[in-house]
Order: sequence, then C-alpha cells, then structure tokens
Amino acid sequence: MLGSLTDKLIELLFVVPCVLFALTIHEVSHGYMAYRLGDPTARNMGRLTLNPMKHLDLFGTICMILFHFGWARPVPINTRYFKKPRRDTALSAAAGPISNFIMAFLGLLVQEILFAIFVRHPATSQFAYNLQYAALTLFSYFHILNLSLGMFNLIPVPPLDGSRIFLTFLPAKYYFGIMQYERYIQLGLMLLLWLGFLDRPLSFLVSTLSNGMRFLVELLPFL
Repeated sequence: MLGSLTDKLIELLFVVPCVLFALTIHEVSHGYMAYRLGDPTARNMGRLTLNPMKHLDLFGTICMILFHFGWARPVPINTRYFKKPRRDTALSAAAGPISNFIMAFLGLLVQEILFAIFVRHPATSQFAYNLQYAALTLFSYFHILNLSLGMFNLIPVPPLDGSRIFLTFLPAKYYFGIMQYERYIQLGLMLLLWLGFLDRPLSFLVSTLSNGMRFLVELLPFL
C-alpha cells in the first residue's frame, strides 16, 4: 500500500510540471495565432503569458493529471477582428493541438538523444543513475502528455478545439445551435472520461502517432 502511494506521488512529480507546461503552451498558441490573424483580445486580457495560473481550468487540469486527457481555460477570441472569420477561427483552434504535437516530437527527440548519451556514458554511481532515469522519465511523460492533450482536443465536440475546427464548416444556425449546449456536452465528456469509455480509442490514436514520431526520430543519423 505504502509502495503504491509512493509510486503515485513520484509519478505526480513528473506529470504535474509536464501538464502545466503543455496546457500553457497550448493556450498561448491559440492566443498568439489569433493575435497574428488580427485579434488582440487574448493579448489585451493578459493571456499571452507563460504563467500557467492564467490558463488552468480546474476540472480540465484534474482530468489531465488523473486520466492524461483534459483541457485548459479557453483563450478569449473575438472573431469580429478576423478578415475571414471561419477560416481564422479554425486556424486559431488548430494552433493549440499543433503546438502539443510539436512539443511531443521535441520531447521524444530529447529523450532519444539523452538515451544515446547515457548508453555511451553509463552512470558510475547510484545518484548518477537516478538522475539519468529521472531525465528519461520526465521527457517520456512530456512526450505522451503532449500527444494526449493534442489528440484529445481534436475531438469535434464543445468545448474542445476540434469543435471550433469542425463546426466552422457548418452553417451558422447549426453552429450556434450546437454551441448553446456546450456546458452540457462538457459534463458528458467528463463522464465519458471518468467511466473510461474514451481510454481505448484515444490510447490507440496516441500510441499510433507516438510510433510514427519514433520512426521519424530513428531516421536521424546522429542517433
């Protein structure tokens, strides 16, 4: 029992910083893309910041830590600033998951580089071995958690980014008809996460994308 609790606490030491960083970059990417497309709302409200406390959603963060799938507090976007509202809304929404996929790839790359270095220079003490293990574990979590966040947010239901991408292709009356039920859909989504109905399909997608990234990384000549 004590060993299991200790393992959970150690896991949290790796998971929590990865979650905070992944969620923060995710939301800043939304806001920055919107800003580049002409909408200063996120910047004016102080959301183009790397302070995670500006971006965290309580339930989304808890889900991210417990289930490795979750969300942050959405960056405010005013589509009236966009030259092409539907296109620019979709681009702003896509920026978050794309940033997570980029970070996931970089995390895997750093993990593989560190592993290659550690193989060539094995640890000569228990302390050095623990440091090496901690570094590899940290970037492993960073890789998987960013993949999970990016993939989960592509689900095309509110309040996730996938809904902003997918629903922009629907007629306005259908779009706003669906969005008025966003809060209820969010509660249903949390229930599905809690019951584990999304675990298998999402884990399959994350694993497939992770394997694809690993294949690309292994093609690099210096590894």
